[in-house]
Amino acid sequence: MVGAHGGNFYQDFDITWGDGRARVLNDGHLLTLSLDKASGSGFQSKNQYLFGKIDVQIKLVPGNSAGTVTAYYFSSQGPNHDEIDFEFLGNLSGDPYILHTNVFTQGKGNREQQFYLWFDPTKDFHTYSILWNPLHVIFLVDGIPIRDFKNKEAIGVPFPKNQPMRLYSSLWDAEDWATRGGLVKTDWTKAPFTASFRNFQASACIWSSGKSSCGRRRAGSGSTGGDGWFDQELDAASQRRLRWVQKNYMVYNYCTDVKRFPQGLPPECLHS
Repeated sequence: MVGAHGGNFYQDFDITWGDGRARVLNDGHLLTLSLDKASGSGFQSKNQYLFGKIDVQIKLVPGNSAGTVTAYYFSSQGPNHDEIDFEFLGNLSGDPYILHTNVFTQGKGNREQQFYLWFDPTKDFHTYSILWNPLHVIFLVDGIPIRDFKNKEAIGVPFPKNQPMRLYSSLWDAEDWATRGGLVKTDWTKAPFTASFRNFQASACIWSSGKSSCGRRRAGSGSTGGDGWFDQELDAASQRRLRWVQKNYMVYNYCTDVKRFPQGLPPECLHS
């Protein structure tokens, strides 16, 4: 019923661009993306998913990574696409990365929350996870939730639940905006920049030929085996961890940016 317990980049992904700058190594257990002045690189999942729990371990570009963006996200296609984003915005040596998150529903984003991390993400691999089920989109770092985008369809907020999405990742140059709003440019003397990926795992509903490998499951219908993610919500301990992260490490929250929304904050911000 639930498919794609991964771990091999040859089996699970296609390199989609970069002209040799993306490489699969170690018999499929490691994937590296590189960026130089000519081009970045990227890959995408062979499968499309409609709900799932996805984990991947990433070691980000070390040193002076200003101007670079390492992105890891779900996305569907078309003008009214859904998207669930992790983006890691590089910085000068010694300054922290910014972890940028966003959720698009039916083509509309503008739901950015940004965080510092409580460790150096360039020194070792850390696990970045997206838990996407019919009730929640939860972003996790090393198993600690940092954001919970809840299904608020009852108050008219669209939720990503009808469009199958592929998983994408890329390393690219965004020096016009990524670091301090574009004030700090990419130092190409430090190129090539490289980010590394390993231990991809998916417990997910695979979408193929108009059908889900999970059938017509509905949230609350009960879980069996290893697919508890389909009904998962944050328990009390996880909610405490979420509050700890948001209190100590959140550096931007669209839900508190009243200048940006002079007509009033988005409805999901008022009914958390």
